[in-house]
Amino acid sequence: MSIFLTANSRVLVQGMTGSEGAKHTARMLSAGTAIVGGVNPRKAGTTVTFDIQGYGPRADAVVTGPVDIPVFGTVAEGLEVTGADVSVVFVPPRFAKDAVLEAIEAGIGTVVVITEGIPVADSVEFVTRALKRGTRLIGPNCPGIITPGESNVGITPADITGPGRIGLVSKSGTLTYQMMFELRDIGFTTAIGIGGDPVVGTTHIDALRAFEEDPDTDLVVMIGEIGGDAEERAAEWIAENMSTPVVAYVAGFTAPEGKTMGHAGAIVSGSSGTAVAKAEALERVGVKVGRTPSEAAELARETLHSL
Repeated sequence: MSIFLTANSRVLVQGMTGSEGAKHTARMLSAGTAIVGGVNPRKAGTTVTFDIQGYGPRADAVVTGPVDIPVFGTVAEGLEVTGADVSVVFVPPRFAKDAVLEAIEAGIGTVVVITEGIPVADSVEFVTRALKRGTRLIGPNCPGIITPGESNVGITPADITGPGRIGLVSKSGTLTYQMMFELRDIGFTTAIGIGGDPVVGTTHIDALRAFEEDPDTDLVVMIGEIGGDAEERAAEWIAENMSTPVVAYVAGFTAPEGKTMGHAGAIVSGSSGTAVAKAEALERVGVKVGRTPSEAAELARETLHSL
């Protein structure tokens, strides 16, 4: 099984005709993702042809060769024609809020926002709207979500791992890829990058809850980073609700106080939000925490072998 994304998910790409959207649409198609349309009001009624070369753990099940994807003027039109239930947003920051709100109002069940650099006020507005509408919003500023061998929505490389027993939730895109590679021999049910901005639509706890309910996820790897209190809140939730074992890594053990490190949300003040404080909170509730990504991967491997 998987969380939030399956082989049956039908995907619209907002911004498909732009350079980044086109590049990653080709990669998503090559991974077997069921992309059913793009959205661009200026190019409505046209089609875009992608030359697809299948790759990854189930390349034999992926169609190769030219694939024509229609472009719709609005998300609502694309949903009506194709029955899409997922939208992925590759729209520049200044237009991203309107694109996300359009997808939410159209009734798309899951919206994945890849765009980096969206103003926090814009993110607050569309995250709040998504919560009110019951829309699953992933991101912004995230690599997206992948259920290996089934579907890949976002920018995560699809050929570094296959299906398996581990669920992964991460603030960091790069560390998501590294952990998937380190544990590629075991594989993943779903890997989800929630994004590192101060305001995100899907939290560690949201993903942990879904993995806890998934009978095929035998272990969860959680990657956090300095700043905020998301990991401490996740630790409290794990202690009260989680029977599936969790292994964690917190990026930023050597980060200097008061400095932003990579993501807009990664800033510490005094002892609040430090990697050490987060690791201690997790370890108090029985979560094993690696001090490096490789150590966390080894702890995950050892924990699985002991089950």
